[in-house]
Amino acid sequence: MGILRIEDARFGVTDVAECVRFFRDFGLEELESGVRGATFVTPAGQRLELLRDDEPSLPPPLEGAPTIREVIWGVDDQATLDALADDLSRDREVEADSAGVVHARDNTGFGIGFRVAQPRPLEPGEARGANTIGAVQRWNQPLTAYRRAYPLRICHVALNIPADGREDAVAFYVERLRFRITDQLLDMGTFMQCEGDDDQHNLLLGHRADRTGINHVAYEVRNFDEVIEGGNHMVGCGWKEARRLGRHTIGSNVFRFFHAPCGGRVEYAADMDRVDANYGPNIYEQRPPHHLWMLTSSGDRAEESR
Repeated sequence: MGILRIEDARFGVTDVAECVRFFRDFGLEELESGVRGATFVTPAGQRLELLRDDEPSLPPPLEGAPTIREVIWGVDDQATLDALADDLSRDREVEADSAGVVHARDNTGFGIGFRVAQPRPLEPGEARGANTIGAVQRWNQPLTAYRRAYPLRICHVALNIPADGREDAVAFYVERLRFRITDQLLDMGTFMQCEGDDDQHNLLLGHRADRTGINHVAYEVRNFDEVIEGGNHMVGCGWKEARRLGRHTIGSNVFRFFHAPCGGRVEYAADMDRVDANYGPNIYEQRPPHHLWMLTSSGDRAEESR
């Protein structure tokens, strides 16, 4: 089965306290925090590490702080971990730490790590049925408000890479780590799925002419309502929205983005396409529209007319 999922996302940050406040509001479970850093965990057992940017255990950054420093991928067993370490050591520095995590760097220079996955049993709760004429799924069950979001898991990471060398960057994940291309936008980037997951993508490498670093990390929530209510809660807490409510074309997920003090953006995501080997790869000479729809209002039109 190989690589199963994102296991950890590690950031070098300039303001630990501000990051802690953000991810508390975002809805993650806080394991520990202090002056030097903080750790949050998803219900699925993945960790978000927010460490001071001068933390010596972090790989060197590819852009100024705050930013992502390492993505650690969870593998199915120790044999897979050992095989990965052996293969990667053929052409790059590989180091195993005392916790059994194997650390290296990808072809762009991002820190990557691998450890045996440690999933938690996940109980997302009862699904909310939808009602429409001729297809009633919810009887005698009025809905209640979530008020805020509590993400279930990290579902994907999107990284900015240089346009020059993008073929080698993608080839590393496909040929060495056995990711599968699901959708490739030749003028924008490549969506890839790891072996053990069925999301339309777990990794996006988006090539840019002028920057390398974090784009965003996406967290899955239960449904459309939680995307909306979680986003409303974040706005109420004073955090700045980076992209308003919408639904992507590639992947089909409902989204809402916020600027994050750890660098880049974070995304609430729900209803992502699940795909298997019968899907793709779909190759586009030019990128499709970014979204199927995005929330607009009469206030937007009023602003445009001024």
